[in-house]
Amino acid sequence: MPPSARVFPNREALAQSFAAILIKDLDRIEPDHYYTLALSGGSTPEYIFSYLSDNYSERISWEKLLVFWGDERCVPPEDTESNYRMSYESLLQNVPIPDANVFRIRGEDDPADEARQYAELVSSVVPFYNGIPQFDLMLLGLGDDGHTASIFPDRPDLFTSSKLYEVAVKPDTGQKRITVTGRLINNASKVYFIVTGKGKASIVSKIIEGKSGSDQYPASRVKPASGHLVWMLDKEAAALLKL
Repeated sequence: MPPSARVFPNREALAQSFAAILIKDLDRIEPDHYYTLALSGGSTPEYIFSYLSDNYSERISWEKLLVFWGDERCVPPEDTESNYRMSYESLLQNVPIPDANVFRIRGEDDPADEARQYAELVSSVVPFYNGIPQFDLMLLGLGDDGHTASIFPDRPDLFTSSKLYEVAVKPDTGQKRITVTGRLINNASKVYFIVTGKGKASIVSKIIEGKSGSDQYPASRVKPASGHLVWMLDKEAAALLKL
């Protein structure tokens, strides 16, 4: 199944649609069940998270959510580069989600140890499908170089790794990160890319339209077995698509 692109006039409309997706999915959850959501970092998710906290604090069944992360910088949680800190300040501290429902990656710990421990944590909480954990929804962003989560173009092996989380290094800075692998991404029930801005238009069109050379980009290897892959784009990010 080819990826589905949904184009919105602006970030606000995109955020409203994402909120509607969460509300609909959570309404289907049985009272004694949970919905597992893996968050991404970046400026676009930060806007979405802030919009949700400002407008949907009382309209989403936050107590049904179990929140995880797809990747994290190897920094303490109070560091300005922490994905957890961004998510906490823009969303989690502002909505009625129990602390026990939030499972952060411990970026301050030894990277290799934490990658292993977080994989074990996810395996102990998230229901299995096809023999490994299956997130209900995996949220992904897209870098200018085609990376997603913290899987960069120089590490295509992270899509074939037998592990669930691994240590990665951002090529231009040398910063260590802990990232979900392709094995877990492509086992998710639903995968949503959220991408905005004219700066992403070129890479978006290359990957979605499968242009020559696009297979070098990690994001092009996101192909969930469920077939549920959706690109949520504002009109600027979608400007070069032939829709």
